[in-house]
Amino acid sequence: MSLHITRYREGFPDGVSWVTTLDEPEHNTGIAFGVIRLSPGEVFKERVPSETAWLLMNGEVEVRMNEEVSVLVRHSLFDETPAGLHVPAGQEVVFRSRTAVEMTVYRTANLKTFRPRFFGEVPDEHRCKDVLDGSCYRLIRTILDHSNTDPEAELVLGEAVTLPGRWAGYPPHCHPQPEIYHYRFDRPMGFGFSGLGDDVVQVRNFDTVKIMPGLEHPQVAAPGYAMYFCWVIRNLPEAPYRMPEFSPIHSWVMDKDATFWKPAGAQEKR
Repeated sequence: MSLHITRYREGFPDGVSWVTTLDEPEHNTGIAFGVIRLSPGEVFKERVPSETAWLLMNGEVEVRMNEEVSVLVRHSLFDETPAGLHVPAGQEVVFRSRTAVEMTVYRTANLKTFRPRFFGEVPDEHRCKDVLDGSCYRLIRTILDHSNTDPEAELVLGEAVTLPGRWAGYPPHCHPQPEIYHYRFDRPMGFGFSGLGDDVVQVRNFDTVKIMPGLEHPQVAAPGYAMYFCWVIRNLPEAPYRMPEFSPIHSWVMDKDATFWKPAGAQEKR
């Protein structure tokens, strides 16, 4: 299987579509990633076999977990905060859609127990806004990581919104843990480019990319098109994810006093 998965460019069908699985024969990340689409009034019930997280992409859905009920609402990936839930193996969850609903689902083969929880109100981190004339300014929403999840959990989850014509995942970086990116654009014809080591692929709406350990993976959105991607990393038993490893030859760009070439007469917009 290719690292670049393009078979859903026309959109996802109703029901559950698994894009990656837990034990693939080639380029295995150990992460199952899928998309769930529900019609208005539909009920989806599952007792999960291993650690799982759901992230609402669009719509309004009532979720029952144990005795707790929460209503998740989202209409824009670009302008609204994430909402969803994160549960351990054996947890039963019931979804009842109030409108047409689309969710992404993330799973890894972790059977350890931890406290299930809903998440929401994740703040935007305005990353690199004042670096390189804002050319790698993007919004980062870190949903699950070592700062807010149980040590027994293995999923690290977040979102990035790349401004039109700008870079994300920059400076180029890598890490020993496998990762998956899933892309959406603010216009259906939007596109961008994803670096995978020395290779580059063009990404479009509904594409997914598997990022294997050690591959540097900078991203760029085409001018005029905002690029969203959700990202999920799997903690390794002896190497939980904390921070990426920035390429040493490009790390100079993060220096607050870094200078770079500009044409004569160029003026910065403020």
